[in-house]
Amino acid sequence: MTTAAPALSLTDRAAYDHAVEQALAASAAYYQDGNTTLDDASYDALARGIAAYEEAYPDHVRADSPTGKVGGGVAPVGDVAHTVAMLSLDNVFDAEGLTKWDASLARRIDHPVEGGYAVEPKLDGAAMAARYRDGRLVQLVGRGNGTHGEDLSHAIGSIVGLPTQVPGGATVEIRGEVLLTRDQFEKANEIRSAHNAKVFSNPRNGTAGTLRAKDRPYTIETTFFAYGAVALDGVDFLTGTGHEAVMDQVAALGVQTTSATDVGLRVYGTLAQVQARVEEIQHLRAELPFGIDGVVIKADDYTEQRTAGFGTRHPHWAIAYKLPPVEAQTKLLAVEWNVGRTGHIAPRAVLEPVEVDGSTVTYATLHNPAFIRNSGLKVGDTVVLYKAGDIIPRVEAPVVALRTGEETDILLPEACPGCGGDIDKSGERWECAGGASGGCGKLPSLKYAVGRDQLDIDGLGVTYLETLVDAGLVDDAADLFFLSQKQLAEATGSDKRADALLVQLAKAKEQPLNRVFCALGVVRTGRTLSREIARHFGTMDAIRAATPDELAEVNKLPGANAPKIAAHIAALGPVIDKLAKAGVNMVEPSVGDTETGSRPLAGEAVVVTGGMHGALAGRNRNEMNELIERAGGTASGSVSKKTTILVAGEGAGSKLAKAEQLGTRVLTEDEFAALIADYLD
Repeated sequence: MTTAAPALSLTDRAAYDHAVEQALAASAAYYQDGNTTLDDASYDALARGIAAYEEAYPDHVRADSPTGKVGGGVAPVGDVAHTVAMLSLDNVFDAEGLTKWDASLARRIDHPVEGGYAVEPKLDGAAMAARYRDGRLVQLVGRGNGTHGEDLSHAIGSIVGLPTQVPGGATVEIRGEVLLTRDQFEKANEIRSAHNAKVFSNPRNGTAGTLRAKDRPYTIETTFFAYGAVALDGVDFLTGTGHEAVMDQVAALGVQTTSATDVGLRVYGTLAQVQARVEEIQHLRAELPFGIDGVVIKADDYTEQRTAGFGTRHPHWAIAYKLPPVEAQTKLLAVEWNVGRTGHIAPRAVLEPVEVDGSTVTYATLHNPAFIRNSGLKVGDTVVLYKAGDIIPRVEAPVVALRTGEETDILLPEACPGCGGDIDKSGERWECAGGASGGCGKLPSLKYAVGRDQLDIDGLGVTYLETLVDAGLVDDAADLFFLSQKQLAEATGSDKRADALLVQLAKAKEQPLNRVFCALGVVRTGRTLSREIARHFGTMDAIRAATPDELAEVNKLPGANAPKIAAHIAALGPVIDKLAKAGVNMVEPSVGDTETGSRPLAGEAVVVTGGMHGALAGRNRNEMNELIERAGGTASGSVSKKTTILVAGEGAGSKLAKAEQLGTRVLTEDEFAALIADYLD
């Protein structure tokens, strides 16, 4: 069997910081919309490299390290407490790893496993808990951070294998995986195309996006397979003494379990039989109607499970045997160089179309220029293509033995392919020396700048922006504030639209500093970090004067990113000067409040839940957080003992119940608006 890629070797602290940032970004992207930039195998190698470095240098361990945290520490936590911790599984990648896990399990239970090993597929979807009370499906909860998860109950009725009612009035929590089968994936994309929505890139991402979506004008069907169950509300419904027996009991309710898959659920008496079954499943993998990324092995007997117990992140009595990435060979036809919004120059492989893991692949990532140089890759090469975990495919290596002599060298760009300017080649990832401000990613950066969470210039869509850019009127966000009514009318084709945009532009000048800074699209920053930077320094002048060491002192700002951020801010100097000349605000509103304690929310930890109306109507999560922070408070997304105020809007649910249980002060929308009236726009 092919084994997993070796752990990434991290040789110094800078490499470790970069690896942690890469892992956090990949996890965050997946948990936001399912579109992570790292495949499963690469993430595993990265995570093992991080863990190895932390073991060697414990003094360097970062608080936000993904090691030992469910979902890498960035999974959406939600506000629903799990009945029993819903943890992830530890991984092994080969027979040796499986043997070591078995030896560890035997030590924990003080004897070799006697009750057998349950073997079932590791389904490639999203973990979910389904709560049945008195025979009715009343709540769906995502895994979140293992102790709390998102309420996904809006998906009830759209999941095959998870009936809305079960016989006998059962009260029980059933746990399993939600996924899109290949047929469901194709149908989902047909539905999305019909509604002019972006199609899903693969079933795994589609599942993540579907479960979190609300209020769509269409329904996408998914599929559920149970792999566990726990008691709910103290009701002793489960009678089996082992995993297989309980899954039979769950199946009798009409809930689909892993036994219903083509792989099935089987129990074996020896580890050798388990290893043989893993190899059988690997050969079955390509024929399955859904994606799997491994095989789960558990001690079947519940007594042995209880004795083995749990770690902080995973149970000791179960392991995920990760299968190697699915691979194929195809031909590299060309290499494209694309420039991202922040100036990152990324090579993309154009491939002879090939079927990999159930989908046709024509493009793949080539990582970075260093990979191209180090691998000796050439145009015309036959290449090994990996599409691990149904994520973005990547070129792994050329098959040198198949070269014909007609292959040609890949030409690395001497100038930025977006603007023709210089390239910053100081790191493995090349970037346009001028960043987005140099003309690279101009339209994406402008679209980002005018977005709701930045300058919030309503009505200035990408079509009008493209017209303004093509006309030579706009090179950066600052140019927008110097446009005349006539220029806007010509670009939009309407005097009325031009007048409305002038009003919007005037409002945008009054945005707080954190939004203005965020609109600049500084590398390694986003909405939250922009607020932290603005709050820390108070004025744009202070931000521009800050050294990398001073930037590193900002809350939530990784020190390893500070030099890049400082350099980009300096490069954006001309744009910032134009913004100031246009009269755009360059001060964070809270600056000038000499008495922090005089602000109405000083010392308060505030959670907002439900829909906002009245004076708070129309504000999204970011805007409410801004409002809380301007008024001196700390914004949070979940209720805890540290929460001092809960603002309860329309439809407030479990957060309100928890706040009442904890004795937290609860305010209505109107009461909260009155409390912070001086800070409302």
